[in-house]
Amino acid sequence: MAAAMALCAGTPGPERHVRDPLYFLDRLLILTERKAKVEPGRTHATSTNNLQAPVSTSALREYVRTHAENRPGVYQMLDADGDPLYVGKSIRVRTRLLSYFRAPAGDKAAKLIRETARIRWEYIPNEFSTLVHEMRLIQRWQPRFNRQHKRKRMYAFVKLTREPAPRILPVTRAVPDGSLYFGPFPAVGNVGRTVRDLAHALGLRDCPGPTPVFFDDQLEVFGEGRTPLCMRAELGTCLAPCCGGTSSEGYQRQVMKARSFLEGRTRAPLAVLESRMQEAVARLDFEYAARVRDRLERLQAFQEHLAAFRGRIESLTFLYRVPGFGGDSRLYLIRRGQLRGEFQYPTTSAERREIDEAVESVYRAPEQGPASLAAHDAAEILLLARWFELRPKELKRTATPKKWLAEGGIRPFRARKRTVRVD
Repeated sequence: MAAAMALCAGTPGPERHVRDPLYFLDRLLILTERKAKVEPGRTHATSTNNLQAPVSTSALREYVRTHAENRPGVYQMLDADGDPLYVGKSIRVRTRLLSYFRAPAGDKAAKLIRETARIRWEYIPNEFSTLVHEMRLIQRWQPRFNRQHKRKRMYAFVKLTREPAPRILPVTRAVPDGSLYFGPFPAVGNVGRTVRDLAHALGLRDCPGPTPVFFDDQLEVFGEGRTPLCMRAELGTCLAPCCGGTSSEGYQRQVMKARSFLEGRTRAPLAVLESRMQEAVARLDFEYAARVRDRLERLQAFQEHLAAFRGRIESLTFLYRVPGFGGDSRLYLIRRGQLRGEFQYPTTSAERREIDEAVESVYRAPEQGPASLAAHDAAEILLLARWFELRPKELKRTATPKKWLAEGGIRPFRARKRTVRVD
């Protein structure tokens, strides 16, 4: 009981923990969440005065007005059962929360407030971190009133399977099954069509995985007289390993061409389509030539997109210094577009040594590759890529791991203020 009393010490109202069991449960919840945090680096402290029991809208507004501060943070609106209804972010939490109480009747914000029983918020020192934290909370809790990030957005990967006769497939998630994955890409439908074009250009099968495979150099008894299991063999768009239409070596050569194409090291599939298009024109089959031309253009655009995207992600490997509210500067360790660590910017030699050790661990460790990516990892990569795309000057606050270890820090960057000349 003494421990329970200690948990409620310092809360508004001398007997609140006795009258309000939900408040006490919330205090236990937030302390548990603090201990359960597994984010790399140092985590943000959660405000101790932002959980409350279900109250009227006017009392809720008064609580926000009294306790919230105008500083960056992420907030959650909870229903009577404590489940998140909405997760949002703002660089001025107090102003943003109070705006919900002024929403006109019939507005989404007004409906949200009517269903809100409690509000809690977490102060975060800068806008960059609020953006990442908000996305993670929405994907974790799937709040009913959120739209952005609510559904686990479908991302496409190109999968090169690990089978006797490998296939290239469009998939929406990467799993550690030994296959090679390329991506992520936000447009699932477009990737599916382009992968089909690539498979047809190189003669790779796209039949179900369990389909039996028989190469023509494979020794077997009573293996003659096999017929293709689909029309692609007759159309010349599949090497037909289902019926001994090719050797194992010949099929693997085409697989390597597909891999090289996806890695940006060959134009072989494009050359195949160019040849087919020219042959169609020579025999005056202009309709077929137009279809081949469209496939060729899709594959060309896809390879260009792959190269640009790969370069963009690889370039997102650095340490990022971000100034924060009240002088709370943070240092983020980013590798291939994913946030791998967070620290307060070091001011002592001991703090610097701690970060140096983290830098060695994060950036020298072998990269597991895209097979380790889950849907939320893909979303984070694209989110960080978009952040720096819209704010290119933020790259001046970054340093490569090598530069950090050599120079010992990142100089503060301050954007020049634009002066207006008045005549």
